[in-house]
Amino acid sequence: MKHIFTLVLSIVISSVFAQNLEFKTSNFKDKKDKFKAIKTKLDQADEYLNTANDAVALVTDPADNFTKALNLYLEAQKFNANSARNNMNIANCYLYSNEKYKAIEYADKAYKLNAEVDPFIHFIYGQTLQLQGQFKEAKGHYKTFEENAKNKYVEEYKKLMSKYKKECKYGEEIMADKKRVWVDLVAEVNSPEDDFSPALSVDGETLIINSRRKNSHTPNENGVYDSEIYQSSWDGKKWSAPKNVGAPLNTPNDEAASALAYDGQRLLIWKTDDDGTSTVYESKLNGISWGEPHQKMSYIVKKDQNTTFACYEPLDIKIHYITDKRGNRNIDFSGLMVQYDNKWGEGKSVSHKINSKFHEESVYLHPSGEIMYFSSQGHNSMGGTDIFVSYKDEMKQWGVPINLGYPINTPYDDQFFAATANGKYAYISSNRPGGAGGTDIYKVTFWGLEKQVIVDTEDYLLASIAKPIKDKTIAQEVKVEQKSLTVFKGKVVDAITSKPVEAELDIVDNANGKHISTFKSNSATGKFLLSLPAGTNYGISVKKTNYLFHSENFNLPSDGAFNMVDKTIELKNIKIGSKIALRNVFFATGSSTVTKESHPELDRLVKLLTDVPGLKIEISGHTDNQGSEKLNTKLSQERAEAVMAYVKSKGIAADRMTAKGYGPSQPVADNNTSSGRQENRRTELKIIAN
Repeated sequence: MKHIFTLVLSIVISSVFAQNLEFKTSNFKDKKDKFKAIKTKLDQADEYLNTANDAVALVTDPADNFTKALNLYLEAQKFNANSARNNMNIANCYLYSNEKYKAIEYADKAYKLNAEVDPFIHFIYGQTLQLQGQFKEAKGHYKTFEENAKNKYVEEYKKLMSKYKKECKYGEEIMADKKRVWVDLVAEVNSPEDDFSPALSVDGETLIINSRRKNSHTPNENGVYDSEIYQSSWDGKKWSAPKNVGAPLNTPNDEAASALAYDGQRLLIWKTDDDGTSTVYESKLNGISWGEPHQKMSYIVKKDQNTTFACYEPLDIKIHYITDKRGNRNIDFSGLMVQYDNKWGEGKSVSHKINSKFHEESVYLHPSGEIMYFSSQGHNSMGGTDIFVSYKDEMKQWGVPINLGYPINTPYDDQFFAATANGKYAYISSNRPGGAGGTDIYKVTFWGLEKQVIVDTEDYLLASIAKPIKDKTIAQEVKVEQKSLTVFKGKVVDAITSKPVEAELDIVDNANGKHISTFKSNSATGKFLLSLPAGTNYGISVKKTNYLFHSENFNLPSDGAFNMVDKTIELKNIKIGSKIALRNVFFATGSSTVTKESHPELDRLVKLLTDVPGLKIEISGHTDNQGSEKLNTKLSQERAEAVMAYVKSKGIAADRMTAKGYGPSQPVADNNTSSGRQENRRTELKIIAN
């Protein structure tokens, strides 16, 4: 027992007081052959590491040189775990990986083995202290590095040293001001490998991620699998297990999704082309499958440039994307040139306020179009990549970026922000400790009063949002989305069979007739999705060949908060007897004068009659039961005739139309309520021949 105790004590002492054992021939006389092989690999690792560190100092891409060096250093570590220099080099490599936290133990061991192994140990050790939030101590080691390193080293890393010291200053301030948010690992979508760049539908029910988890392809020389695209659905309680979207989006090369369009029917991805460069592509959802991706940026990107993470903007006339055309990665935007066959214009920097001297890694525009989230190594980052927000000012220019603060941001890499339209939740990627491995997907929940969401599931979208609730869910210092916004979602179905219908939906501003958007419902599910800013009266028309078009209007007050409108739109086949209410036909109060806001709706009626030459209709006017029945009937007749006159003025033959005023005799709702009376005041058309 005494011998056993002595042996254990000896092992403990040797572990605690391990001696620095560098890779020298004299230290391994009894293992010459194996040492020689290891030394050859170390020399190769040093070359990779020097190349990678030089790239970092120049703010360029180190490619996979850190990974190549790390694999060789780890192999040497198995042969000799007590080399201060090898432990330092391993820590160096891990600091530029998605497992940064692993650098801490190796840097700590290197420092304990020999704090004077190389002045560079202070640069490495300082970074690991910064990761742990020990900013004051980190600054001390950065200062020691500057004082003891050769002038060549100090000059080479001067830019980085200045950056890291500022990060420590910002870190102390940011960590001391913890924001009112939760940041939780989304366990059901993550893997032990890198999971990153969440793309979220505006209704928060579809999540697309990218992952380097094991797949059917062959890993590269470093044992890393290619990035592939996965999709998950929200069931009301949790996310489903991510499903590989397969071909044609996924290939044996790298590809990654970066943003869903606001209609949920298009997806921006980037993929590595045969020449090794990365280019942005777009894929469209065909039913339940994503279609062949087509190059999105072919007109604006030069051959030797890489473009990666991109996002849409609400009006669909610009895209923002990450490019390395200036050396480091920045955010550019390109506009659609309608006058040149809808080709994309030359990319331009989004703003000197947004782009820094360091790398920007991702960009996301909120559906309001007034808010940009992006990740950057610059500005007042506390280390690694932080997530920032910028708001458009009165001149429609992007304002000074605001760090979203702790715990959204940490000294690790935090990026790829995607928010739900109501601003209460967001999804990010981070390689902070405590995840499933590598980079992981996290959910951000903003504290505050529970948001009161108005959900309209009635037949019509009217100005029923009488008392909108202002968004109070975000602490004042963490502004995420406080603008009025409505997510308009639902599905289009056949009124008789209830089967999904792929229909075309048009949104117009009723005040000026300006076209807002045209999109289609999904061919397999009939679903559609759209986000709209408030303060406008919108008209919507839904059309499909061989069906009567559907229309209605809805008003979104400018002081309204976030609203979710969920509708099922039933389209009727064009057959004799079918009726449709023209919800976007308006008259001056108490008269039969058709207002200009009615013109888009009536023009759609003209188009229907033009497209279906054999169609004959009855245009009918209807009122509520308030006032004189005789006067109401007269007014309804005059209004029906006024609509007929407008249609006739557009070239439709009068013998294809009749006008009939029914007054209050055909109510469709209860006249005892204001909303019922509003529904009863309507203009209808009925198919009388086809």
